[in-house]
Amino acid sequence: MTSASKTRLHIGAIVFPEIDQMDLTGPFEVFSALPDTTFHLLWKEISPIRDMKGLILTPTSTFGQAPRLDLLLVPGGWGQEALMDDEAVLGFIRAQAADARYTMSVCTGSLICGAAGLLRGVKATTHWSAHHLLKYFGAIPVDARVVVDGKHVSAAGVTSGIDGALRAAALLTDERTAQLIQLFMEYAPEPPFEGGTPQTAPAELVEAARVFTRHIGDARLATAQRIAIRLGINPN
Repeated sequence: MTSASKTRLHIGAIVFPEIDQMDLTGPFEVFSALPDTTFHLLWKEISPIRDMKGLILTPTSTFGQAPRLDLLLVPGGWGQEALMDDEAVLGFIRAQAADARYTMSVCTGSLICGAAGLLRGVKATTHWSAHHLLKYFGAIPVDARVVVDGKHVSAAGVTSGIDGALRAAALLTDERTAQLIQLFMEYAPEPPFEGGTPQTAPAELVEAARVFTRHIGDARLATAQRIAIRLGINPN
């Protein structure tokens, strides 16, 4: 890793095959508006990557080219499973997190951070479908849209990445700057339906969503249980 400028903020996000692009692009909209900031899209190689629904994203730097970051963003998505034993990814996360002011996870990016060993004793959240897995990484699960615990900022599912990024922007700069970004984004959600969480959605829809995610959910559980053994964590 090269040394970053002392005056310019460097924010980097890991981008990977089958990422959920909104876990990345929501926070990007916020962080790219911060003054004197460079945003890096990071992967093992610089070549186009398809997100979980086919959107093409292109990394700007390899891991080896990345500067020392002020904030590392770890998104989630179906491709998260393939990274849980990928030491090139996990090692990069650990190395950057050691020096970064903050590490931020969105959605199931928290599971990747957990596999890297960053969540031991840390309060954290993630997408509701994976929330029960946090304990396997030694985390203290919190049912909240955004959780800040020391150097770690975690956002729950997908759209909450915008909320988390605004919180992180205030931590990196000041609240006025974050509020100005929120205003320019006109971020004032008025969802058309009261069903954005399992607590507010009709039971039939919650069950349908659970059925839809059951395959990846079973795989995530098996992986979390295996990694808990590797990390020496007793989730019970």
